[in-house]
Amino acid sequence: MRDVVLVNQVCSSVTVAFDDAAVADYFDQQADAGLSPQQFGRVWFHTHPGVSPHPSGTDEATFARVFGPADWAVMAILARGGRWYARLGVHAGPGATRRLPVRVAWNEPFAGSDHATWLKEYETCVEQEDDWDEVDAFGERLFGLDLGVARSLWSCPTD
Repeated sequence: MRDVVLVNQVCSSVTVAFDDAAVADYFDQQADAGLSPQQFGRVWFHTHPGVSPHPSGTDEATFARVFGPADWAVMAILARGGRWYARLGVHAGPGATRRLPVRVAWNEPFAGSDHATWLKEYETCVEQEDDWDEVDAFGERLFGLDLGVARSLWSCPTD
């Protein structure tokens, strides 16, 4: 993976809604640059606000819906505290899945590690919703719950 690109999206600590036009524009820009989707649209990287990096039911449904038709795709999740999960799904032929090892050199600078630019892109592309913040904090503080578990315990509105 050469680059991480953000598209316009609205997020809470447990939900995300991508701007469909922004995703389509990104795909168009990459195609205009001569790239195929296999070169730019096969890795879904996201974060979890709790300490568990394992995919939620929503993660699994989203991965199947969005990346299921692709011949291969990767889902990678970074949880609070630095724990990781990554999985390759191959959908061509008989298909297969495989957990991927993840190694992060947090302290190693690299070309493109321009944090000010990353922050500006984040502030431009990501609109935050606050609807889950109180539930998140309550579940984590009181019970040490993963947010997927907290969401299942409380009746909260979903998108």
